[in-house]
Amino acid sequence: MRPDEKKSKSAVAHETYSAGARHFHWWTVALIAIQIPLGVIMTWYGEKYNFASPTAQMYDSHKLLGITILIIVIARFAYRILHGAPGDEPTLEPWQRMISHITHWSIYALLFLVPILGWLAVSAYGPFKPFGIPLPALLAENGDRATFFFTLHKGAAILLALLLCMHVGAAIFHYVIRKDGVLNRMWPGLPRRDGK
Repeated sequence: MRPDEKKSKSAVAHETYSAGARHFHWWTVALIAIQIPLGVIMTWYGEKYNFASPTAQMYDSHKLLGITILIIVIARFAYRILHGAPGDEPTLEPWQRMISHITHWSIYALLFLVPILGWLAVSAYGPFKPFGIPLPALLAENGDRATFFFTLHKGAAILLALLLCMHVGAAIFHYVIRKDGVLNRMWPGLPRRDGK
């Protein structure tokens, strides 16, 4: 391998997230792509049809997916602390870097907070047994607390969905309009539009 080829390969590697970070990211994307629509559909269907079947199955699936997302997010955060992340895309303006950092860390926080709030809510609603699987309750049963935490869970989920739309929109903007390497950092197999 020529020295210039080695330098080129290391530069590309520096610009992209590691394989582990990318796997955590896309697993989270896949689960959230199921979880948010499921949350909307189960709520609408339950209210419209007085919680007729298969509402209970949808709620149980939502609960288990929430726990799965929480586990992945905790593992992903630990991986991020241990392995770090590539430096900022050099084409970004300072204000764009600031917004990017705020958005990323807000999404991280909400990916942790939304399932925790949901867990608190279903614990207070009781009993927490999706598909008959007994899971630990974080609170004693209390109807008022359940309503309070369900409200917080819903509000945080809406905020998360809005931030994710902003995040996806920014990635598409950078790929299609700015034609820089922002999206390639998490999707290195995607054809580059910046000529690098």
